[in-house]
Amino acid sequence: MKKVDSPILAINTHAALDRIFFIDRFIPETHMRTSKVVDAIGGKGLDVAAVLKSLEAPVQAISFIAGKNGELLADLLHQKQIPTDLLWLPGETRLANVIIETELRRHSHISTTGYRVERGDCDRFLARLAELAAAAAWAVISGSLPPGAPVDYYGEVIHLLHKHPVQVLIDTIGPALHEALTESPEIVKMNRLECCETFGLSAATLLDWIEPVVGIMNRYDIRSFILTGGSEGFLAFTPEGIYHAASPRLQAVNAAGAGDAVSAALVHRLQIGDSWEQALKWAAAASAAVVLTEATAECSLEGILEMLPRVSVERLE
Repeated sequence: MKKVDSPILAINTHAALDRIFFIDRFIPETHMRTSKVVDAIGGKGLDVAAVLKSLEAPVQAISFIAGKNGELLADLLHQKQIPTDLLWLPGETRLANVIIETELRRHSHISTTGYRVERGDCDRFLARLAELAAAAAWAVISGSLPPGAPVDYYGEVIHLLHKHPVQVLIDTIGPALHEALTESPEIVKMNRLECCETFGLSAATLLDWIEPVVGIMNRYDIRSFILTGGSEGFLAFTPEGIYHAASPRLQAVNAAGAGDAVSAALVHRLQIGDSWEQALKWAAAASAAVVLTEATAECSLEGILEMLPRVSVERLE
């Protein structure tokens, strides 16, 4: 049996270097100056790895990477001492520009196009992942597929992981998720906008999503579902019941990576034996800690512990 200290696999196929620009506000057709520029780890799977490292959880990341941006990203991963298998490709790692308007407390994303993968690259990724999966009990698959990857690639990844066996949380959208659902991942996670895009449903408030999500779960035979809703917190549909998790109202510095913190903390706490309710408290606390920092998915264990007494988890059904 695999141990509670088995490394959690953070699987990332579409790497990014996040470059965060802090400005007062965006004013079109004017010259604007930044007060600060911060480079940070990008790509949702690598953001999950960064939060797991902050939680002092065992982690092993794996990612494609390329070019000069990839070298900067690799340096950031090394600085944070995140164990990472990097599969280098021709081309360039995409640059994800995050614009933080400090006066308006809002942020926007402008991403470049990055590397392209071939079938041989995907097979090489699977071969390395098979070696890593032998020691793992949980894996988190996060983010979009890179150009060139087959739409059912995450289904291939889950099929491989389940053979070892490794439990899976997946956080992706659209056709890639539809294909992945055929392999029955243990947990599906997304935000409200992504749920609208993927399943063609909508609801006015987060709590109004309960009936639509239950319908989705029944239709696709999904075991557990996490739906995040920004400042409204998140809903968790679990074998132990339906929960609403929330943190106190915070003035966010940079909300990028908050959803990835939910994935990281949830899987870590489930792996060590927490109940769903306990794990959800940690997930809410980690998400809240992330929004108070400048870099994407940046937090500390101390910051998460400070947030724990301030979050709430309510069982709804």
